[in-house]
Amino acid sequence: MATKFDMSDLIRNDHFIDGKWVASASGKRFDVTNPATGEVITAVADGNEADARAATDAAARAFPAWRDALPKERAAVLHRWHALMLENADALGRLISLEQGKPFAEGRGEVLYGASYVAWFADEATRIYGDLIPQQQRGKRMSAVREPVGIVAAITPWNFPLAMIARKIAPALAAGCTVVGKPAEDTPLTALALVHLAHEAGVPPGVLNLIAASRENAVPAVAEWLHDSRVRKITFTGSTPVGKYLARESADTLKKLSLELGGNAPFIVFDDADLAAAVSGLLVSKFRNGGQTCVCPNRVYVQSSVYEKFGDMLAKRVAALKVAPATDPSAEIGPMINARAIDKIARHVDDAVSKGARVLAGGKRLTALGSNYYAPTVLADATSTMQLSCEETFGPVVPLFRFDDEAQAIRAANDTPFGLASYFYSQDIRRIDRVVRRLEAGIVGINEGALASEAAPFGGVKESGYGREGSKYGLDDYLSIKYLCQGGLE
Repeated sequence: MATKFDMSDLIRNDHFIDGKWVASASGKRFDVTNPATGEVITAVADGNEADARAATDAAARAFPAWRDALPKERAAVLHRWHALMLENADALGRLISLEQGKPFAEGRGEVLYGASYVAWFADEATRIYGDLIPQQQRGKRMSAVREPVGIVAAITPWNFPLAMIARKIAPALAAGCTVVGKPAEDTPLTALALVHLAHEAGVPPGVLNLIAASRENAVPAVAEWLHDSRVRKITFTGSTPVGKYLARESADTLKKLSLELGGNAPFIVFDDADLAAAVSGLLVSKFRNGGQTCVCPNRVYVQSSVYEKFGDMLAKRVAALKVAPATDPSAEIGPMINARAIDKIARHVDDAVSKGARVLAGGKRLTALGSNYYAPTVLADATSTMQLSCEETFGPVVPLFRFDDEAQAIRAANDTPFGLASYFYSQDIRRIDRVVRRLEAGIVGINEGALASEAAPFGGVKESGYGREGSKYGLDDYLSIKYLCQGGLE
């Protein structure tokens, strides 16, 4: 029977290293705050190079035994972890809402989403196959086997504090790797709670280690992993500039990297689309977590003949969205993560309006609720001269761009250094085939706004990174191929 905890039981404020909860080497701590109120939740151990090194030492000691464990033994641990996540979905969902701000329904949904990766990779642990290569020379047998890469460093963002780290840890443990990790400084509590449940599930000491670090100490702590040759892989979700830094700084030790980086997703509505379905799909894809996701549509292109109608339909739906703290059961959008996020959203909207955009809905801060709230916004007459056309807003703002023909829409959609997600709505099957082939993105939604699934490969192209998370491909970056050649058989 899985153990059920209250949310307060899950809050941990120390590092987890070698199976123990430990304070930082410096003794320093930093505050974690509730974005809805600005109140301090708790003070968490502030990790530095010494803590990162201690985590790596523990992972190195634990690696041989975990690597040699039977796949079904690793799978059993992951299945127990999955059961604990489900048993504690409500408590974890409330914790996500508390430190990240998303409504409880979304927080609980994130728990189930993250847990689905743990269950998926628990099963995949027993399906790591090799190949017997057809004989090329007499007396020789050739084969290829896949082995765990070694210690994995997982670095995760604040917008999905459970799902992002679960879908990195789960394949690593399934493959036989050991893990060192650092969650975002804004949201470390959910990750620490997840590690607590992993420990309860029987993950051996040293196999999974997690440190927290403030903005000031995050760079030196991570640099310790980048320069340590024992760490063989970095998996990171976050901004493109940070991803490029990780690639540069880890180059001397030639680590494997999985980088799921920034996006600037287009959403195209053709004149033959089901407009009601397109509006609903856009609401799902854009306003999840208040627009604070890397696959949120940032540029919405609508064909001229349906432009005004679509804008009116969308504005009515967006204006009706309920903005409130996560403690309000009717909340559909919560606060943004911090003041920097609000300032960027306001800057983008103000810039667009100053250059001719029309506000169809929202367009203002909601200061009566608190300092971190912004109204869901629809802007008409957006153009490529506006900041929001080339910078990811990461907030509840929908800019509507007008286009005349298919070729123009494809050019505009691809006119970005990023290539994570793209969406389009059309009922023309020939057009669907053409557009799918021409969009430069790792993920494409066709008449669909909800793309996430543990069974699908998630990742981008161009400056949105490389590597895939989830699906049967999700183990590849945690494994290396060893070629075996046995001679003297005749």
